[in-house]
Amino acid sequence: MTIYLFDTSIWLDYYEKRGAKSEQAFRLLLKIIDEDSIIVYSDLHVRELKGLGYSFDEISNIFKIAKPNNIRRAHISREQIHEATRLASLKKIPKKDALHAIIARDNEAIMVATDKHFGLLSHIVKTKRPEELY
Repeated sequence: MTIYLFDTSIWLDYYEKRGAKSEQAFRLLLKIIDEDSIIVYSDLHVRELKGLGYSFDEISNIFKIAKPNNIRRAHISREQIHEATRLASLKKIPKKDALHAIIARDNEAIMVATDKHFGLLSHIVKTKRPEELY
């Protein structure tokens, strides 16, 4: 069984039906469900989506694409936040991207993202684009 953590933009690509990116995210979601793998999401995803104006019900709907057995919530520790702060400063990348990478690493997940910042985090986590995984 494989574990994945999606960058928030991948969830948005799917949910907001952003053209080809939406199709790629949807195909990957179907593959993950079909192979009975796991998608990890965290409080950071919820905070980012709330910050974009999504309601709790909308956020729940975004994650409902996955069956309950295929999705797992990961909690964020203070240590992860401190590590992300240091890493973001060192690599000059957004703290949220660093935190997503750390959460993926700590959950032994493949990071799914299209953001170039994740290329700077290859020592933390393996990152793949959606189209590389289906």
